Amino acid sequence: MSDYTPTPADRFSFGLWTVGWGAQDVFGSATRPPLDPVEAVHKLAELGAHGVNFHDEDVIPFGTSDGERDKLIARFKEALSATGVVVTTATTNLFSHPIFKDGGFTANDRAVRRFAIAKVARNLDLAAELGAPTYVMWGGREGAESGASKDVAAALDRYKEAVDVLCQYVREQGYDIRFALEPKPNEPRGDILLPTIGHALAFISSLDEPDRVGLNPEIGHEEMAGLNFAHGIAQAMWHGKLYHIDLNGQHGPRFDQDLRFGAGNLRGAFWTVDALETGGYAGPRHFDYKPPRTEDIDGVWETAKACMRNYLILKAKVDAFRADPEVTEALALARVPELSEPTLAPGETLADLRAESVDVEGLARKGMAFERLDQLAMEHLLGVR
Repeated sequence: MSDYTPTPADRFSFGLWTVGWGAQDVFGSATRPPLDPVEAVHKLAELGAHGVNFHDEDVIPFGTSDGERDKLIARFKEALSATGVVVTTATTNLFSHPIFKDGGFTANDRAVRRFAIAKVARNLDLAAELGAPTYVMWGGREGAESGASKDVAAALDRYKEAVDVLCQYVREQGYDIRFALEPKPNEPRGDILLPTIGHALAFISSLDEPDRVGLNPEIGHEEMAGLNFAHGIAQAMWHGKLYHIDLNGQHGPRFDQDLRFGAGNLRGAFWTVDALETGGYAGPRHFDYKPPRTEDIDGVWETAKACMRNYLILKAKVDAFRADPEVTEALALARVPELSEPTLAPGETLADLRAESVDVEGLARKGMAFERLDQLAMEHLLGVR
């Protein structure tokens, strides 16, 4: 049996904001001291991680002078070089500072929108310098709490304008970077623009350079909306738009819990791993979670190890499920392979289909055998097969 020890070949990555979260929330102050980004890089490398992600302010505090900024970047680059850890994605914090209280790209205040675009452009320069291939855009403050406060059509115009401007900037600079939108339905705003995978896919089709923009879906965000995450990422892959992914745990449609991966909806996690491993996703397996307030720094590293270990355990179970001869038989009985066959045979026409005699009652009586198939998946997940 595998010991489920991760290696860089597994392509696991962590946001610096995850292990570095001080555990403050709206009801209480931080329970852990700030974590040096350099220490985080070294410790994650020791645990077997492949990469890290960061907001600009995870490495460079807001308002840092240019001279001090250069020193912080140099120190961070030294840690990456010493450990072999890579920067898999980067992003910009457009949600913490009070200037972004009404959003960045879609703020009603035009001066705020201009500042937000410039802030992202500066961090894109850093992302390119550090070799990040993907740039995530999470619009956590792009939304509203009341109907009259936001002209949604105008806000979407401004959202599109910002993304188009930044795509143009990346192209003109010759950066090998693509963008990934991260949907979320609510929190911190009452209602966030582009709340789900489907909304974001539709928005991308309106852009000037849609081929440069894809998705970075998160388990917790989709499950907050009561949606099936595995189905969502399967559709994103079907569109060729799954550029990155955020893995964590969530207990249904409530606040964003950011549990370690595998906690919360375990069956959903199983099918998420199945969708990624059988669907051809080749990007990083990134963990965007928050170690609970109950944990000290040792507990933080336990949660990071657990995220990677849980993924590897579930991957082994998915592999065993897919290799099980009884599962192959059950899939056939459930006619799952038949779904891959075109409904019309080559050369057939709609007229041929309409002329066909159908045993409606016979087909109606025939069971689908889904429960046997689902039980086999459950038994693999529970470890009894």
